[in-house]
Amino acid sequence: MAVSMVQGAAGAIAGKVHGHWSSRMGFIIAAVGSAVGLGNVWKFPYMVGQSGGAAFVLVYLACIALIGLPIIVAEWLIGRRGQKNPVNTMADLARSQNRSPAWVAVGIAGTLAGFLILSFYSVIGGWSLAYLGDAASGTFAGIDKATAGALFDGLLASPGTLLAWHTLFMAVVIGIVCRGVRGGLERASRLLMPALGAILVVLVAYGMTTDGFGAAVSYLFSPDWNRLTGEVVLAALGHAFFTLSLGMGVMMAYGSYLGQEVNLLRAARTVAIADTVIALFAGLAIFPIVFSHGLDAAAGPGLVFVTLPLAFGGLSGGSLLASLFFALLVFAAVTSAISLLEPAVELVEERTPLSRVGAGLATGLAAWALGIVALLSFNAWSDVLIFGNTVFDTLDKLTSKFLLPLTGLGAIAFVAWCLDRESVRAELRLSPTAFRVWDVVARFVAPIGVLIVFINSL
Repeated sequence: MAVSMVQGAAGAIAGKVHGHWSSRMGFIIAAVGSAVGLGNVWKFPYMVGQSGGAAFVLVYLACIALIGLPIIVAEWLIGRRGQKNPVNTMADLARSQNRSPAWVAVGIAGTLAGFLILSFYSVIGGWSLAYLGDAASGTFAGIDKATAGALFDGLLASPGTLLAWHTLFMAVVIGIVCRGVRGGLERASRLLMPALGAILVVLVAYGMTTDGFGAAVSYLFSPDWNRLTGEVVLAALGHAFFTLSLGMGVMMAYGSYLGQEVNLLRAARTVAIADTVIALFAGLAIFPIVFSHGLDAAAGPGLVFVTLPLAFGGLSGGSLLASLFFALLVFAAVTSAISLLEPAVELVEERTPLSRVGAGLATGLAAWALGIVALLSFNAWSDVLIFGNTVFDTLDKLTSKFLLPLTGLGAIAFVAWCLDRESVRAELRLSPTAFRVWDVVARFVAPIGVLIVFINSL
């Protein structure tokens, strides 16, 4: 596979025009949309709950600054220089710098990671759609703990239901991506991100009226350093890396649509701040409801799909609040999913005679088909194990434990050690003193952080 991708990697199919963002703001909104996903609204709150609250949050913020920012800048820089899909870009840049052609593996791994993640991410996106329907129909009204658990278990146990929601979610994603960079990725992000923000504000405003808001603020922002363990630090380090869509080929692909007018460091800072603020707002929306009902903040993945329906069911106007919350979850899932599909679509569009629509349909349907295998691992194929893991868990572990950290490590190492340092300094618009700080972080701090995550995950 690697050899065939390297051969002829110098260019796209003749006559095809490479897309570009309409503006700096359009790019930033799309990048924020990619970063803001289920990891912010679903995973971050329960990780905070499991990892001791504010101490986790503060370590997470430090990791974003020292690891997340350098890697996202590195991936954008690589993408902008190459102006092609991640595979072709890495091949071209390695050749231009007289480096080993093996560097193309970084592009291959990132593109593959995004594709594989999408296949099972779409299944979870389908859960969100299903729960949005349940919330809108009033299913949660008066629900008890046993019924809430049975509702989620029943969803997982039904292949037909999971397939229907998975198919609908993927159809939306494919439809958006097929419309191109400006008409699809950018336009969807411009519509969905403000809606996501507005829903979050409404939910936080409601949380402020509950008895649990003070406890939620304390939980998120008043650290108990006695809770800070090595495991908490590693969890924060890992989540900081994954929440910005790093190592998935996404940011390389998005960078390839960038012009030179965009200041990469400023854009990265904006994306990181927006991503973190939305994650914290999600916590301020969820934890007041959890605390005011005496529920378990450390309920894990069930916090969203089991615990919150129980809380919404006991509220006056709970159906409306639940509908808003699961709409938020769906919007976040869609903005990330379209970015996960993009690197593979860009690769197929540039390396084959297929049009944008053809490439979107081909790659989207392939991800959809793999997603069917993943969703069956919850029911009909639950006894089909790969090294002791279901297909869903295997895809999750393969990407999160291997492909993502290794791709992110490869990207930052290539920029820090292989590209001409003066050209990198000029492109980042840094003074010599500021660049020395960047150099230390990019060459040593960020790679060591990624290696710690990788070794720990093994």
